Amino acid sequence: MDTDGAKVWGTFLSPGEPDRFKEACTDRGVTYVQGLAQALTLWLESHPSPSTPLVAQPVIRLIIANQKGGVGKTFVASGLSQALAEKGQRVLIVDYDPQGHLTAELGLEDVMYDDERETLLMHLDGTAKGDIHDLLVALEHDRFGGRLHVLPASDDAFLMDVHLSRVGFSESALERALEPLEDDYDVIIIDGPPSLGLNMDTALYYVRRREGELADRSGVITPVWANKASHRAFRLLSQQIADLCKKGRISIDYLGLVINAYDSRRGKLVKENKKQWEKATNPGVLLVIGDLKDGREASDGEIPLLEYAPDSEHAQAMRDLAKEIAA
Repeated sequence: MDTDGAKVWGTFLSPGEPDRFKEACTDRGVTYVQGLAQALTLWLESHPSPSTPLVAQPVIRLIIANQKGGVGKTFVASGLSQALAEKGQRVLIVDYDPQGHLTAELGLEDVMYDDERETLLMHLDGTAKGDIHDLLVALEHDRFGGRLHVLPASDDAFLMDVHLSRVGFSESALERALEPLEDDYDVIIIDGPPSLGLNMDTALYYVRRREGELADRSGVITPVWANKASHRAFRLLSQQIADLCKKGRISIDYLGLVINAYDSRRGKLVKENKKQWEKATNPGVLLVIGDLKDGREASDGEIPLLEYAPDSEHAQAMRDLAKEIAA
């Protein structure tokens, strides 16, 4: 390609990466320049030029996933969806956790036990009679401008894996259920389940990279703590994603990690575990969130974080994360 007059640019490479790249070129029998050219070609194929006309891209689909409980999945999913809606995006957040923490923390717990309403599970297993739009609840706060909707959890979600085991091609069940909603939103966020069962597979399959979709647009965000247990849990989730990709011949993009409730005063091991997360190159750390009270108080009060404490560090952290996703 013609590079005459182009601006100089640079990128960060972790220590030792240039040498490993040169060794890989030697092993494959290509020169260093040929290797660079091939790498750039592959990157450009996955990231077309912004000046190149693109076909319409699918709605952005994110899952906040970690089967380990208490690491902040609901906190991140709720806060991110609020920040995106605040900045003008049309956002749907799906409470896919049978425990329904997100539904309750947004003041919608009564909806979970309304026997007159159909549920998401009914739309997953094909027993629903009505329109899935009827399940949605809009958050009426002016800050979100009517752009933030919730698909609440339901008390039958504890039977999710049992019901999905009876559904043909169960991995695509969530996609089939949510498809009628996709044209109405810019972003759909799944508050993932605390398990590695079939319901996790359906959610992961939903955020896979679809044909023609840009890389790193939809995918997985994982909240973690700076401790050993989070490292073990992350390995299990990574293995499930790898197995699903191999079995389904699909690609699922890992968008990054969020280190939640970090407090350096908890000691040397906490600091060391944070460093280990930050050394990871794939996925990288998108954000470090301190162990602050605002998020807990908002949850206890059943008020959206950005409504309860819009000027807090927690709220600003969610806006920073929204910028990462929007970019």
